[in-house]
Amino acid sequence: MSRKSGLGKGLDALLSGDDDNLNTNAETGQGTLALADSEGLTPKYDTVVKLALDRLIASPGQPRKHFDETELRELADSITEHGVIQPIIAANSGDGTYFIIAGERRTRAARLAGLEEIPAIIREYTDQKRLEVSLIENIQRSDLNPIEEAVAYKNLMDFSGLSQEELAARVGKNRSTVANSLRLLKLPADVQKSLETGGISAGHARALLSVTDQRLQEKMFKDIIAKGLSVREVEKLASALNAPHLTDDEKAKGKPVAKRPPEIVEMEEKFIEKLGTKVSIDGGLEKGRIYIEYYSMDDLGRLYDILG
Repeated sequence: MSRKSGLGKGLDALLSGDDDNLNTNAETGQGTLALADSEGLTPKYDTVVKLALDRLIASPGQPRKHFDETELRELADSITEHGVIQPIIAANSGDGTYFIIAGERRTRAARLAGLEEIPAIIREYTDQKRLEVSLIENIQRSDLNPIEEAVAYKNLMDFSGLSQEELAARVGKNRSTVANSLRLLKLPADVQKSLETGGISAGHARALLSVTDQRLQEKMFKDIIAKGLSVREVEKLASALNAPHLTDDEKAKGKPVAKRPPEIVEMEEKFIEKLGTKVSIDGGLEKGRIYIEYYSMDDLGRLYDILG
């Protein structure tokens, strides 16, 4: 009988092992637990064992950093009453401890519940595969806040040399989803922090990202917090600020502007990074104008040298 899981096909594929050889109860889904670590023995791979909680450590690169204390306490209460029903996934670190590959939230709750051991399946992973599994588990459970998810994507790309398209295929996402997530890391630190803690939403963050001037981003962010602006209000304001052909009165009124293609926004950001000044693209995928700002003759000469 195949093992049932609520983690999705993507994670099952990464976690797949010889689970059919486990002694599993068809009604409870729980396997026979081998007391391995308590006797100083090395657990066999792909068997369910009991691991001492004091020998479990967070996996390097674990994307999730924030855990809701109320939810942890609720899970701990459930564990106290019913036990840990689904084994965690762990990997031998080589020094007598085990990395938590999938199930850090269960591990933390088990500690809160006062348990000394937790059921675990031991697997062997490369460093890259360990990062992939941790990332995908959290994504499929919707456990990551937007910044944690973006940092996880970046870490995996940096570590493995994957392109955005390759990474998207690995984690079962569209490339545009990965690209938009990574763009969040370009926000100012205080804006990222607010997004992490729920002070602003991902919709607010995306609207802020559409404003290329960081000073204006900061001002808009303060207005969101102080005035409680909705995402729609911020999008309207951002559209006006990004339309250089509008008059100041039109911008002040927040005259609506057609939503710009993400490719244009991304290209605009590349121009800004390359030229080191404010750049605005007014147009679409077929045609348009590029506005490049300068603030002195020296600045104009610098831009001429770059573009000449």
